[in-house]
Amino acid sequence: MKQSFYYILFIFTTLSLHAQIAIKGEKVYTMAGDVITNGVVLIKDGRIEKVGASLKIPSNYTVYQARVVTPGLVDARSVVGLSGPLNISIDQDQLEKSNPIQPDLRAIDAYNPDDTLIGYLRVNGVTTIHTGHGVGALVSGQTMVAKTKPGLIDAVTVVPLEMLAMSLGTSVEANFTSPGTKSKEIAMLRTELIKAQIYEKKMSAKDSTKQPSQDLNMEMLVKLLHGEVKALISANTSLDILSAIRLAREFNLKLVIEGSAEAYRLIDKIKSAGVELIVHPTMARPNGEMANMNMENAAILTKAGIPVSIESGYESYVPKTRVILFEAAVAAANGLPYEEALKAITLNPARLLGLDKRIGSIEKGKDGDIVLYDGDPFEYTTHVCKVFIDGQLVADNCQ
Repeated sequence: MKQSFYYILFIFTTLSLHAQIAIKGEKVYTMAGDVITNGVVLIKDGRIEKVGASLKIPSNYTVYQARVVTPGLVDARSVVGLSGPLNISIDQDQLEKSNPIQPDLRAIDAYNPDDTLIGYLRVNGVTTIHTGHGVGALVSGQTMVAKTKPGLIDAVTVVPLEMLAMSLGTSVEANFTSPGTKSKEIAMLRTELIKAQIYEKKMSAKDSTKQPSQDLNMEMLVKLLHGEVKALISANTSLDILSAIRLAREFNLKLVIEGSAEAYRLIDKIKSAGVELIVHPTMARPNGEMANMNMENAAILTKAGIPVSIESGYESYVPKTRVILFEAAVAAANGLPYEEALKAITLNPARLLGLDKRIGSIEKGKDGDIVLYDGDPFEYTTHVCKVFIDGQLVADNCQ
């Protein structure tokens, strides 16, 4: 009896992993071209096989229908999986406060794929998250990219090391005795990066006896200096954004600024510096360093030709995370063109993460990450009905 059960389970799992699926949508937003009316997306073996208008559907494909179809949503910056829903110390691993500079901390060592918040995001259409150590330390640790599908960490991890998370501003000063001022923040970062340069030079010595002991912090900063990982710096005020740009210019860092609340004031500076931006949740609260935030921030930046991605970020209160679908909807209501709002939570973050060959749009050969809606995705009465990740049905909300 037990053997028969496991055999049936094996067959079911195998079939679901290699399902042949057809998704029909009255509107299909591929993010790779014009909206397709009466579009069809064929998925085979977890990958998108074909997409087009009124495609012939093979008889052995399971068919799903929706009013609107989009790519799986990509959260450009989150702490979900490290910051859990309970709001107690046992499930809050996003910020280690023993030292303000800890580049050796790996997100993958703390990421909990069974976190209930991941399921919450999944049923709201978020199929990929860029998550990791949070805001509040000069260098809080590394970030990673994961799919929100159920499974063990090795099965859901897309990129184990994506960026190095850093912060500027009062959140750092609130958590540590030093740094206590903005000048000290930059001075400490510059000092560590100079140490990394010296460490790298000593490690290249031909005489191994003159090489220093292995230092995980320095090794990570050397990767940052070489551009192997991007510097993800949380900065909201114009002062902190400009400080981040100066730091990146001095050490030739690949810079991504998250938060970016006053970025609308620095259009020319940001464009000339080639900075990539992740914009705060549109419905964030305007206080503290975000006192001058603007709900039209994403629209202003996009109009100026600066691609933006919208983040869920970190929430200190229950339910502990925002949903980028809702944040993009509000951005659209505040001047961001409709398809640009969709792009800010699909293709733009995919490009930012260097994963646009796999996710972010509905194109042949890409991962079968698809979201089905019973109406306009940005209408509050609309439901996310079905979610597919790698061609597997992982959420079925509409009966």
